[in-house]
Amino acid sequence: MQIKTILLNDIDYITRNDKPIIRLFGTDPETNENIIAYDNSFVPYMYVRAYNTNECLNQLRDMGLENLELVTKIDIGTEREFIKITLTHPQEVPKLRDSIRDLPEVMEIKEYDIPFYRRYLIDKQIMPRNIIKLEGHLIDKTNYADLDIDEDVVLFKMESEPVDTKKTITRNKVLSFDIEVYNAEGMPEAEHDPIIMMSLSGNYGFNRVLSTKKSDKDYVETCSSEEEMLRRFVAIIKEENPDLLVGYNSDNFDLPYIKKRADTLKVKLKLGVDNSSVRFMKRGFNNAGTIKGRVHVDLYPLIRQYMRLERYTLERVYEELFDEEKIDVPGDKIYQYWDSDDERLEELFDYSMDDAVSTVKIGDKITPLTIAQSRLVGQPLFDIARMTTGQMIEWYLMLKAYEKNNIVPNKPSSMEYNERRMTKRNEGGYVKEPEKGLFEHIAYLDFKSLYPTIIIAQNISPDTFTDGEGLSEDEYYVCPENGYKFKKEPKGFIPSIIGNILDERQKIKRLMKEETVPEQKKAYDFEQQGLKRLANSMYGVYGYSRFRWYKKECGAAITAWGREYIKDAMKKSEEYGFKPIYADTDGFYATYIGDLD
Repeated sequence: MQIKTILLNDIDYITRNDKPIIRLFGTDPETNENIIAYDNSFVPYMYVRAYNTNECLNQLRDMGLENLELVTKIDIGTEREFIKITLTHPQEVPKLRDSIRDLPEVMEIKEYDIPFYRRYLIDKQIMPRNIIKLEGHLIDKTNYADLDIDEDVVLFKMESEPVDTKKTITRNKVLSFDIEVYNAEGMPEAEHDPIIMMSLSGNYGFNRVLSTKKSDKDYVETCSSEEEMLRRFVAIIKEENPDLLVGYNSDNFDLPYIKKRADTLKVKLKLGVDNSSVRFMKRGFNNAGTIKGRVHVDLYPLIRQYMRLERYTLERVYEELFDEEKIDVPGDKIYQYWDSDDERLEELFDYSMDDAVSTVKIGDKITPLTIAQSRLVGQPLFDIARMTTGQMIEWYLMLKAYEKNNIVPNKPSSMEYNERRMTKRNEGGYVKEPEKGLFEHIAYLDFKSLYPTIIIAQNISPDTFTDGEGLSEDEYYVCPENGYKFKKEPKGFIPSIIGNILDERQKIKRLMKEETVPEQKKAYDFEQQGLKRLANSMYGVYGYSRFRWYKKECGAAITAWGREYIKDAMKKSEEYGFKPIYADTDGFYATYIGDLD
């Protein structure tokens, strides 16, 4: 038995001999050697809630399903018996789901819509970007003639459960890429408009522009053809082996264009650790470019989440983050600069290099927070970088649901989703319009983590919501304005989660204050920021129509209590000589009108 440790970067599954095999992609924390670990022990499953358990078991067996087990799970605060159905391949789940649902004794099915690789991360409780300990043995690649994998990639067969050491590394080796294309006819078409420059830049000092034209600039590498340039692009990425490969709008432009040019020129784009090409998968309304074993992050959607700007061009974002202008060339004139063969061509080289340098500086600044979120939520960095905050919260709750033996609610059906969308929106936080005039002796008073604190204090959760029947008045909280009731005991699923988040954040902030190593101090800071974002966004998803734990009454109660708290605080401030002049949600401005002596 051998032991390997990997910094977990990516995960997927393949099928071999009709069986699913999980693949963990990682790098050796010390040598940065690429490792692919195989686990063929994991299988998919789902849960069935039955009207009559014994009759349901018989009906399932009549379908040919034999791997059945009775389990007790907590379903929105209530312990229930479920039948756990274990299958042999993830593709069986969608094939059998409807047939199982239509059985007379099946009340409902649960947890049938969790992707196989994400289920693995949840069940094994291993976090991407953490160091994972593996036990097993090395695989002799000569036994697998069908595997086209480079010699320097280690294959490892797992023979026991992976163990999350809860440790990570502060290193974040980022390599950016950007392309310039010939555009004499306006919008370039990959079928006939060539790539003229490919620039790469690392946050560790690496800078390169690949081109078929020559330059005296030391960062320019001249290739004999576009085909050679594409092959050299792949070779550099493999040689540099970055932790993150970042682009700006690379999901929608750079990677699709590179892929189409490679296909047109019949160049094999072996970018993946397993020598696979770039693939595109649906993420929200867009396609996302995935490279197996390498974490590709498109910074554009991240910037849209983190910043509010009138324009989201690379130039505008760079200026906002670093308070300096980057080199710019008019987009519609790029072909003219290329054709000029004079100083304008040299300007184009500088522009191309600056695009990659600007991109890597942006990536180096914002991706540590995304990495922290990946480690918190427990889902791959590739996916986290393309998730909304609401989606992150949902996956975080799914992770915690497994820990607490809670069944995960299903996504809403199309009918349920439409019904939720048709309901009237909840009233928001209290706002007092600013009073006119010039004021002095101003104080700002605000509540620390107002909404998370309300959720915890009033135990607001779908599993604690009650009509009060059978309970005495001292056993539940009553919400002002709408009268919604929430049981005081036991602690609700979501309030307990938020309480743990806030406690963990305070613990990390204490560690951050004590830490003397700058890199570790930064890592703690990003971790506490990630926790803060999760906690502060939790209340909003109660009213999100696609949320698994949707409960409109919970959202309404949170803002109602919030309005009451701030109004009471404003009234209390007047007793101390303050006059509130403006308020918004969780804080207010007041001018002191009492005696200053």
